[in-house]
Amino acid sequence: MALLSKEAVHERIEKIAGWSQQGNSLHKKYTFKSFLSGIQFVNKIAEAAENAGHHPDIGINYNVVSITLSTHSEGGVTEKDFNLAEKIDQIRASFP
Repeated sequence: MALLSKEAVHERIEKIAGWSQQGNSLHKKYTFKSFLSGIQFVNKIAEAAENAGHHPDIGINYNVVSITLSTHSEGGVTEKDFNLAEKIDQIRASFP
């Protein structure tokens, strides 16, 4: 999948709430009521990522889950990253 231009990334990122560009990656943090809720969220992301064949960097700090998306083989952000970002937001919407 082709690397997106800086302009394309800027246009797309404005359409997905809470995501930001950090270097050659997309980034977002999600806060949960408990550690266990965050872990359950990560497990759902793992399933979606495996199905997509695209795996994010995930950080867990108690009830805060940090997601970083980048297509390493392309050296930056591609359509795959935005597709998975949207899927992750859908997963989050299913949690209390």
